[in-house]
Amino acid sequence: MSDVLAVAEHRRGDLRDVSYELVTAGRELADATGGDLHVAVISGDTEKFADELNREGVDFIHTVSEGEEFNHDVYAQAVEALHAELDPEVLVMANSVNGLDFAPAVANRLDLSLATDAVGFEYDDGLEVTREMYGSKVETTVEVGGDRTAVTIRGVEWPAADGVGDAEVAEFDVDIDTDAGSTVTGFEEVGGGDVDISEADFIVSIGRGIEEEENLDLIRDLVEATDATLSSSRPIVDNGWLPKNRQVGQSGKVVTPDVYLAIGISGAVQHVAGMKGSDTIIAVNTDPNAPIFDIADYGVVGDLFEVVPELIEEFE
Repeated sequence: MSDVLAVAEHRRGDLRDVSYELVTAGRELADATGGDLHVAVISGDTEKFADELNREGVDFIHTVSEGEEFNHDVYAQAVEALHAELDPEVLVMANSVNGLDFAPAVANRLDLSLATDAVGFEYDDGLEVTREMYGSKVETTVEVGGDRTAVTIRGVEWPAADGVGDAEVAEFDVDIDTDAGSTVTGFEEVGGGDVDISEADFIVSIGRGIEEEENLDLIRDLVEATDATLSSSRPIVDNGWLPKNRQVGQSGKVVTPDVYLAIGISGAVQHVAGMKGSDTIIAVNTDPNAPIFDIADYGVVGDLFEVVPELIEEFE
């Protein structure tokens, strides 16, 4: 029997969705290794977070009450100490800005093999991780060597854990060196702005296919006709055509609307990570082999400058 340790993630007083997905992924691994699932909650309101994470499948929750927000040194030291205490077979973390900050440091200190951005895995006398390459056009299987391994999982690839659990919750006593080097000086929301796209029910999102900033007027007409919310992939924001708060993806916001209409978006992995949890995905693209069609529920292979006016006319 070998245990699994998953490290939860929170921000501004709330658990992030990936924390519940980590429970599902961790339970999957624990079932394969024949061990228990341990969940670490570090910093912030650990009592509240532990209660919220006490889902079906969690065996133990360990809290470390040090600091309020994410801090590299606090997380690295706490996870290292927990790993030394529990000796888990697999350490599971989020493939997020925070997770990718401390995961390599912990793996290096503990001499763990590390695989990042997993979209799936299997365990049979060792960990095999599925990753995507070439803009999600190719899936690869990687054998992660070593007796003890670490993996970061991509958000929205595993369902969120549900059901009330009966995990044992206990404070983990660890001596954190708060003078280790890094200090949290503040928190700045990505984009701020006039609208929170993560709360939208119907999103119209645009990508490189729009070609020029002037063509945004056509998309805004569609947004108005459908009473939707406008968002975009990263290139549109990088060009300065839309503000940062409108960006969907790994470096933007994660959205889960009822309907996500992707117009002129190829479907790069960074963008897909932010919207693949949408209930219904509709894609419009001239390239029939665009990766966006792999996850779309409905697709139109055609010129957006012909398709969008037809949509506007239909909705009006």
